[in-house]
Amino acid sequence: MNSRPGIDIPDHRGRTGLDRVGRGLDRNPDVVVRDVELTSQGWHVLRRTTFDYRRRDGRWTTQQRETYDRGNGAVVLPYDVERGQVLLIRQFRYPAYVNDHPDGMLVEAAAGLLDGDDPLAAVRREAAEELGVTLGPLTHVLDAYMSPGSVTERLHFYAAPYTPADRTGIGGGLEEDGEDIEVLEVPFAEALAMVRDGRVTDGKTILLLQWAALDGPFAPTAVTGRDRPETD
Repeated sequence: MNSRPGIDIPDHRGRTGLDRVGRGLDRNPDVVVRDVELTSQGWHVLRRTTFDYRRRDGRWTTQQRETYDRGNGAVVLPYDVERGQVLLIRQFRYPAYVNDHPDGMLVEAAAGLLDGDDPLAAVRREAAEELGVTLGPLTHVLDAYMSPGSVTERLHFYAAPYTPADRTGIGGGLEEDGEDIEVLEVPFAEALAMVRDGRVTDGKTILLLQWAALDGPFAPTAVTGRDRPETD
């Protein structure tokens, strides 16, 4: 039998058993996983899973789903209430470019994969690499599955105050990872306007900006100091 990278011998990232993910799931008695096929493994992994599913009327059906596993991630919105600013980034996103975005240059909140770190460590790392900012206390906003129809990723959302003195680096991301990131310090009111007029189309960024306006540091009660978000 031929050895298969990523299955019974390590692949280029040292991974094995990539075809076994999901086989032991038993938390839902209405779902029985029958087979997991590894269809592609590059930096991330594409699987085709066959499972039996019991419908609400009691009938069992057999279904197949492809899932893209890129790991979990974390995203952060640094804000400066005193100056009314937030820190965002602009970078090229080929998937958006090939799907009708004018130039693929998306304005986003800084984010990255956990890569073995806990979410708090990951957002501090990404803030330093992409934004050049050293973050203090972090507010956990929420966790969300951003594209649950096909992508397994769970994204951890955070926000954090910053001051000009906290901008200790130049940001821009890691060139060895192919990153070429522009750091943007944007008035919060302008950031919301960018959501309304379509200059910001990234889902995670829209969610964080809306949270900041409705329940976070720029909510009416928060700005007056009566209802600051708790930090952890």
